Amino acid sequence: MKHAGQRLDASFVVSVSISLIAWSALLVDAGGLMPPALCSISGDYWRLPLSTWLHLAFLSNSPSKFASDSVLMVAAMMAPLAASPLRHVLDRSFARRRMRAALCFVAGYAAVWIAAWIGLQVVAIAFTWAVPGPLTRVGLGLALALFWHCSPAKQWFLNVCHRRPSLAAFGMAADRDALRFGLASGVSCAGNCWALMLLPLLTGPVHVLATIVVMCFIFAERLERPAAPAWRSRGPGKAVRILSEKVRTRLALLRAPT
Repeated sequence: MKHAGQRLDASFVVSVSISLIAWSALLVDAGGLMPPALCSISGDYWRLPLSTWLHLAFLSNSPSKFASDSVLMVAAMMAPLAASPLRHVLDRSFARRRMRAALCFVAGYAAVWIAAWIGLQVVAIAFTWAVPGPLTRVGLGLALALFWHCSPAKQWFLNVCHRRPSLAAFGMAADRDALRFGLASGVSCAGNCWALMLLPLLTGPVHVLATIVVMCFIFAERLERPAAPAWRSRGPGKAVRILSEKVRTRLALLRAPT
Protein backbone atom coordinates (compact mmCIF):
# COMPACT_ATOMS: atom_id res chain seq x y z
CA MET A 1 0.00 0.00 0.00
CA LYS A 2 2.88 2.34 0.74
CA HIS A 3 4.32 1.81 -2.73
CA ALA A 4 0.88 2.24 -4.32
CA GLY A 5 0.51 5.58 -2.56
CA GLN A 6 3.93 6.67 -3.79
CA ARG A 7 2.98 5.74 -7.36
CA LEU A 8 -0.28 7.66 -6.90
CA ASP A 9 1.65 10.79 -5.99
CA ALA A 10 4.24 10.21 -8.72
CA SER A 11 1.70 9.71 -11.51
CA PHE A 12 -0.19 12.86 -10.51
CA VAL A 13 2.95 14.97 -10.13
CA VAL A 14 4.30 13.82 -13.50
CA SER A 15 0.96 14.47 -15.22
CA VAL A 16 0.63 17.95 -13.74
CA SER A 17 4.27 18.74 -14.57
CA ILE A 18 3.71 17.75 -18.20
CA SER A 19 0.59 19.91 -18.26
CA LEU A 20 2.42 22.95 -16.85
CA ILE A 21 5.29 22.58 -19.33
CA ALA A 22 2.82 22.35 -22.21
CA TRP A 23 0.90 25.37 -20.91
CA SER A 24 4.13 27.36 -20.74
CA ALA A 25 4.95 26.50 -24.34
CA LEU A 26 1.44 27.42 -25.49
CA LEU A 27 1.36 30.72 -23.62
CA VAL A 28 4.64 31.77 -25.24
CA ASP A 29 2.71 31.55 -28.52
CA ALA A 30 -0.94 31.89 -27.46
CA GLY A 31 -2.10 31.41 -31.03
CA GLY A 32 -1.34 27.74 -30.56
CA LEU A 33 -4.53 27.46 -28.53
CA MET A 34 -6.67 28.54 -31.48
CA PRO A 35 -7.48 26.92 -34.80
CA PRO A 36 -5.15 28.39 -37.46
CA ALA A 37 -8.01 29.84 -39.51
CA LEU A 38 -9.42 31.66 -36.49
CA CYS A 39 -6.06 33.32 -35.90
CA SER A 40 -5.19 34.24 -39.47
CA ILE A 41 -8.52 34.82 -41.25
CA SER A 42 -10.67 37.85 -40.49
CA GLY A 43 -12.74 40.55 -42.12
CA ASP A 44 -15.09 39.46 -44.90
CA TYR A 45 -13.38 36.11 -45.42
CA TRP A 46 -16.42 34.43 -43.87
CA ARG A 47 -18.13 34.99 -47.22
CA LEU A 48 -15.74 32.51 -48.83
CA PRO A 49 -16.72 28.84 -49.26
CA LEU A 50 -15.87 26.57 -46.35
CA SER A 51 -13.41 24.63 -48.51
CA THR A 52 -11.49 27.87 -49.12
CA TRP A 53 -11.42 28.58 -45.38
CA LEU A 54 -9.88 25.20 -44.70
CA HIS A 55 -7.39 25.65 -47.54
CA LEU A 56 -6.28 29.06 -46.21
CA ALA A 57 -6.00 27.64 -42.71
CA PHE A 58 -3.53 24.97 -43.74
CA LEU A 59 -1.66 27.32 -46.08
CA SER A 60 -1.04 29.79 -43.24
CA ASN A 61 0.33 27.12 -40.88
CA SER A 62 2.83 24.40 -41.65
CA PRO A 63 1.76 20.80 -40.95
CA SER A 64 4.54 20.52 -38.36
CA LYS A 65 3.27 23.56 -36.41
CA PHE A 66 -0.31 22.35 -36.65
CA ALA A 67 0.73 18.94 -35.29
CA SER A 68 2.97 20.35 -32.54
CA ASP A 69 0.26 22.76 -31.36
CA SER A 70 -2.22 19.89 -31.22
CA VAL A 71 0.18 17.74 -29.18
CA LEU A 72 0.88 20.61 -26.77
CA MET A 73 -2.81 21.39 -26.34
CA VAL A 74 -3.63 17.77 -25.57
CA ALA A 75 -0.76 17.58 -23.07
CA ALA A 76 -1.79 20.84 -21.40
CA MET A 77 -5.46 19.98 -20.91
CA MET A 78 -5.64 16.21 -20.78
CA ALA A 79 -2.49 15.10 -18.94
CA PRO A 80 -3.99 15.67 -15.44
CA LEU A 81 -7.07 13.62 -16.41
CA ALA A 82 -4.81 10.72 -17.41
CA ALA A 83 -3.25 10.49 -13.93
CA SER A 84 -5.93 8.23 -12.42
CA PRO A 85 -6.13 5.61 -15.22
CA LEU A 86 -2.34 5.70 -15.55
CA ARG A 87 -2.09 4.96 -11.83
CA HIS A 88 -4.31 1.91 -12.44
CA VAL A 89 -1.88 0.70 -15.13
CA LEU A 90 1.11 1.17 -12.81
CA ASP A 91 -0.60 -0.57 -9.90
CA ARG A 92 -1.44 -3.59 -12.09
CA SER A 93 2.05 -3.95 -13.59
CA PHE A 94 5.21 -5.58 -12.28
CA ALA A 95 8.03 -3.17 -11.51
CA ARG A 96 10.12 -4.20 -14.51
CA ARG A 97 7.18 -3.60 -16.87
CA ARG A 98 5.74 -0.37 -15.47
CA MET A 99 7.49 1.99 -17.86
CA ARG A 100 6.57 -0.13 -20.87
CA ALA A 101 2.94 -0.42 -19.76
CA ALA A 102 2.76 3.33 -19.10
CA LEU A 103 4.12 4.11 -22.57
CA CYS A 104 1.55 1.79 -24.18
CA PHE A 105 -1.27 3.45 -22.24
CA VAL A 106 -0.09 6.99 -23.02
CA ALA A 107 0.34 6.14 -26.72
CA GLY A 108 -3.28 5.01 -26.99
CA TYR A 109 -4.68 7.86 -24.90
CA ALA A 110 -2.70 10.55 -26.73
CA ALA A 111 -3.48 9.16 -30.20
CA VAL A 112 -7.22 9.41 -29.58
CA TRP A 113 -7.03 12.91 -28.13
CA ILE A 114 -4.74 14.31 -30.83
CA ALA A 115 -7.15 13.04 -33.49
CA ALA A 116 -10.09 14.45 -31.51
CA TRP A 117 -8.41 17.84 -31.08
CA ILE A 118 -7.67 18.13 -34.80
CA GLY A 119 -11.30 17.24 -35.49
CA LEU A 120 -12.50 19.88 -33.01
CA GLN A 121 -10.39 22.52 -34.77
CA VAL A 122 -12.01 21.64 -38.09
CA VAL A 123 -15.46 21.82 -36.44
CA ALA A 124 -14.56 25.22 -34.93
CA ILE A 125 -13.50 26.52 -38.35
CA ALA A 126 -16.79 25.31 -39.86
CA PHE A 127 -18.71 26.81 -36.92
CA THR A 128 -16.99 30.18 -37.37
CA TRP A 129 -17.67 30.13 -41.10
CA ALA A 130 -21.36 29.31 -40.60
CA VAL A 131 -21.91 31.78 -37.70
CA PRO A 132 -19.74 34.89 -38.26
CA GLY A 133 -21.10 36.89 -35.29
CA PRO A 134 -18.83 36.23 -32.25
CA LEU A 135 -21.53 36.62 -29.58
CA THR A 136 -23.97 34.45 -31.52
CA ARG A 137 -21.24 31.88 -32.07
CA VAL A 138 -20.36 31.70 -28.38
CA GLY A 139 -24.05 31.56 -27.44
CA LEU A 140 -24.69 28.63 -29.77
CA GLY A 141 -21.55 26.92 -28.48
CA LEU A 142 -22.78 27.31 -24.90
CA ALA A 143 -26.21 25.96 -25.86
CA LEU A 144 -24.60 22.94 -27.53
CA ALA A 145 -22.37 22.32 -24.50
CA LEU A 146 -25.34 22.60 -22.11
CA PHE A 147 -27.44 20.23 -24.23
CA TRP A 148 -24.66 17.63 -24.29
CA HIS A 149 -23.89 18.14 -20.61
CA CYS A 150 -27.47 17.22 -19.63
CA SER A 151 -27.77 14.26 -22.01
CA PRO A 152 -27.72 10.54 -21.05
CA ALA A 153 -24.90 9.97 -23.56
CA LYS A 154 -22.67 12.39 -21.65
CA GLN A 155 -23.29 10.46 -18.41
CA TRP A 156 -22.53 7.17 -20.19
CA PHE A 157 -19.15 8.44 -21.35
CA LEU A 158 -18.45 9.84 -17.87
CA ASN A 159 -19.25 6.45 -16.34
CA VAL A 160 -16.83 4.75 -18.75
CA CYS A 161 -14.13 7.20 -17.63
CA HIS A 162 -14.35 5.60 -14.17
CA ARG A 163 -13.98 2.00 -15.35
CA ARG A 164 -10.80 0.18 -14.36
CA PRO A 165 -10.56 -3.11 -16.30
CA SER A 166 -8.43 -6.13 -15.47
CA LEU A 167 -5.03 -6.00 -17.18
CA ALA A 168 -2.79 -8.90 -18.15
CA ALA A 169 0.54 -9.03 -16.34
CA PHE A 170 2.82 -10.80 -18.82
CA GLY A 171 4.05 -10.60 -22.39
CA MET A 172 2.30 -9.14 -25.38
CA ALA A 173 -1.07 -9.52 -23.64
CA ALA A 174 0.04 -6.96 -21.04
CA ASP A 175 1.14 -4.50 -23.74
CA ARG A 176 -2.10 -5.05 -25.65
CA ASP A 177 -4.26 -4.49 -22.56
CA ALA A 178 -2.41 -1.30 -21.61
CA LEU A 179 -2.72 0.06 -25.15
CA ARG A 180 -6.38 -0.93 -25.33
CA PHE A 181 -7.07 0.73 -21.97
CA GLY A 182 -5.36 3.90 -23.21
CA LEU A 183 -7.50 3.92 -26.35
CA ALA A 184 -10.69 3.27 -24.36
CA SER A 185 -9.81 5.99 -21.82
CA GLY A 186 -9.12 8.45 -24.63
CA VAL A 187 -12.40 7.68 -26.40
CA SER A 188 -14.47 7.97 -23.22
CA CYS A 189 -12.73 11.18 -22.18
CA ALA A 190 -13.15 12.75 -25.63
CA GLY A 191 -16.79 11.68 -25.73
CA ASN A 192 -17.34 13.23 -22.32
CA CYS A 193 -15.48 16.49 -22.95
CA TRP A 194 -15.81 17.36 -26.65
CA ALA A 195 -18.56 19.98 -26.33
CA LEU A 196 -16.75 21.79 -23.51
CA MET A 197 -13.45 21.58 -25.38
CA LEU A 198 -15.06 23.24 -28.40
CA LEU A 199 -16.02 26.35 -26.41
CA PRO A 200 -12.54 27.92 -26.06
CA LEU A 201 -12.07 27.62 -29.82
CA LEU A 202 -15.08 29.91 -30.32
CA THR A 203 -14.27 32.63 -27.78
CA GLY A 204 -11.73 34.68 -29.74
CA PRO A 205 -9.49 36.97 -27.64
CA VAL A 206 -10.43 35.37 -24.30
CA HIS A 207 -9.66 31.82 -25.44
CA VAL A 208 -6.81 31.37 -22.94
CA LEU A 209 -9.04 32.19 -19.96
CA ALA A 210 -11.86 30.07 -21.41
CA THR A 211 -9.49 27.13 -21.84
CA ILE A 212 -8.35 27.33 -18.20
CA VAL A 213 -11.95 27.53 -16.94
CA VAL A 214 -13.00 24.55 -19.05
CA MET A 215 -10.01 22.50 -17.91
CA CYS A 216 -10.77 23.17 -14.23
CA PHE A 217 -14.44 22.29 -14.72
CA ILE A 218 -13.63 19.01 -16.50
CA PHE A 219 -11.14 18.04 -13.80
CA ALA A 220 -13.64 18.85 -11.01
CA GLU A 221 -16.43 17.00 -12.80
CA ARG A 222 -14.32 13.84 -12.92
CA LEU A 223 -14.57 13.60 -9.11
CA GLU A 224 -18.30 12.81 -9.37
CA ARG A 225 -19.49 9.23 -8.86
CA PRO A 226 -20.90 7.20 -11.78
CA ALA A 227 -24.68 7.46 -12.17
CA ALA A 228 -27.43 5.99 -14.31
CA PRO A 229 -27.56 7.71 -17.73
CA ALA A 230 -30.54 10.09 -17.84
CA TRP A 231 -31.46 13.63 -18.77
CA ARG A 232 -30.41 15.76 -15.80
CA SER A 233 -28.41 18.83 -14.85
CA ARG A 234 -24.90 17.99 -13.70
CA GLY A 235 -22.14 19.88 -11.99
CA PRO A 236 -18.92 19.43 -10.02
CA GLY A 237 -20.79 19.23 -6.72
CA LYS A 238 -18.17 17.12 -4.95
CA ALA A 239 -15.37 19.52 -5.87
CA VAL A 240 -17.45 22.47 -4.65
CA ARG A 241 -18.14 20.70 -1.33
CA ILE A 242 -14.46 19.86 -0.84
CA LEU A 243 -13.42 23.44 -1.61
CA SER A 244 -16.11 24.87 0.69
CA GLU A 245 -15.03 22.61 3.54
CA LYS A 246 -11.40 23.64 3.14
CA VAL A 247 -12.36 27.33 3.11
CA ARG A 248 -14.51 26.91 6.25
CA THR A 249 -11.70 25.05 8.01
CA ARG A 250 -9.18 27.74 7.11
CA LEU A 251 -11.51 30.54 8.25
CA ALA A 252 -12.17 28.71 11.53
CA LEU A 253 -8.42 28.44 12.15
CA LEU A 254 -7.94 32.14 11.42
CA ARG A 255 -10.74 33.10 13.82
CA ALA A 256 -9.58 30.80 16.61
CA PRO A 257 -8.00 32.64 19.57
CA THR A 258 -4.23 32.35 19.75
